[in-house]
Amino acid sequence: MIITRTPFRMSFFGGGTDMENYFRENGGAVLSTTFDKYCYVNVRHLPRFFEYTTELTYSKSERISNVDDIKHPAIRNAMKMLDMHEIRLTYDADLPARSGLGTSSSFAVGMLNAFYALKGKYADKKKLADDAIYLERELCEEAGGWQDQIAASFGGLNRINFSEDGYEVLPIIISPERKRALNDNLLMFFTGFTRFSSDVQKANSSSSPKEKNAMLKEMHRLVDDAEKVLTDKNADLDDFGRLLDHTWKLKRQTGSAVSTNSIDDLYAKGVEAGALGGKLLGAGGGGFLVFYVQPEYQENVRKAMSDLMYIPFEFENGGTRVIHYSPESYEPLN
Repeated sequence: MIITRTPFRMSFFGGGTDMENYFRENGGAVLSTTFDKYCYVNVRHLPRFFEYTTELTYSKSERISNVDDIKHPAIRNAMKMLDMHEIRLTYDADLPARSGLGTSSSFAVGMLNAFYALKGKYADKKKLADDAIYLERELCEEAGGWQDQIAASFGGLNRINFSEDGYEVLPIIISPERKRALNDNLLMFFTGFTRFSSDVQKANSSSSPKEKNAMLKEMHRLVDDAEKVLTDKNADLDDFGRLLDHTWKLKRQTGSAVSTNSIDDLYAKGVEAGALGGKLLGAGGGGFLVFYVQPEYQENVRKAMSDLMYIPFEFENGGTRVIHYSPESYEPLN
């Protein structure tokens, strides 16, 4: 039996510049972190006592005897990709799917990590990220960027650069005290709305390419500015919050599906209560709102958001990992 634990990610700056059709030509970068909310994937070989050969439990349950009959596209394609047979897979998570935290990619990374471990093979973080990108973007043909798979695999507070050659992961090196201050100044709330990121990406693809590219280049530049705020110990950390406000206003213009009137109203209430800035996490349309709030205004913001669920969190650095490993003797039928 294998159990993997894979973190969810919080993207601050540069979202959208991680789309392959954009960064291959223009370059791109994101600044993001993973935090202590996880998805868990439990995988073992299914004993041969049943009339079915594979059992899957996620938001639905499937019992099948032919991999091609699996309805979940990521599981079906991952099993075919790694030649997996006769398994029982269970998915569990601390936070809901389709909520802007890269949950589907965290699942993909955790599932691949579990599959490799079940086969007795080691896959490093880059291998897992690359395989998850290939699984979601090529095999499943889901619209979206690359940052979620990379963040879930590597973990930590990072700048991820994208170019025609691929990507590189650069940890943000700051003092523990400054990192703690950043964590303490961020408040996260669940809006209650969920949606498929790929659906939002498709809806936003109808925006004017010229205008969207201009905004994405500005959002790319803000990654540099935000990194300087974090790494320069003499910089005002509150500028990070002001930059979040700037990048959110830019992102809202990159597609009609990014925000809604309800989200805009919630954001305005947060700023009016004292938040310096914030953003909706993920592709848009719903999920989680994160605000940068100085300590003296945090009670006001939490009161203003009292209709929403408050989600406390801590940054994490581990990325995906196998947290339980019990080798199994398995002989394929064929």
